[in-house]
Amino acid sequence: MLNSTSASSLPYRDTKPVGAADFYFAINATFRFIRARLGEAGLRRYWAQLGTEYMAPVWKSWKAQGLPGIAAYWRDFFAAEPGAEVEVSHDERRVVLEVHVCPAIAHLREHKREIMPGFCQHCYFVSEAAAQQAGYTVRVQGGNGSCRQEFYPAAANIEPQRLDEIVEAR
Repeated sequence: MLNSTSASSLPYRDTKPVGAADFYFAINATFRFIRARLGEAGLRRYWAQLGTEYMAPVWKSWKAQGLPGIAAYWRDFFAAEPGAEVEVSHDERRVVLEVHVCPAIAHLREHKREIMPGFCQHCYFVSEAAAQQAGYTVRVQGGNGSCRQEFYPAAANIEPQRLDEIVEAR
């Protein structure tokens, strides 16, 4: 349970054991609305702002704690996400998230919601913006309910993200 007395790398505290899954309805609709009004470029700018501004407490922690801090954050994050099945590992080179069941995609499907096709790209754009602030970069492969995300130090000179490696959600 996440609360004010439990140890967690999340920058917020909650009294519920997991988050409210209906939030996924809201973000799916928000992404769709922004894309309809501002286009794909506007949606990507929105995601990047989330990564730099909203996630500032997170990336500041990543900057201070390095790869172990990134791994701890994602472990705690997914522990609080209803229905998530995610393995987080790290070594001296990178942090790897193996998302076996994406809680957002699973919840949207379970409730027969139309998923915005580019939904899975938000994981890349938000995380990349946050990671850059901390001196890291992320690469995402897969999507549509399961993916692999790898966080590396920016100095590792990893190949640029290919957006065609992020599968459209359906």
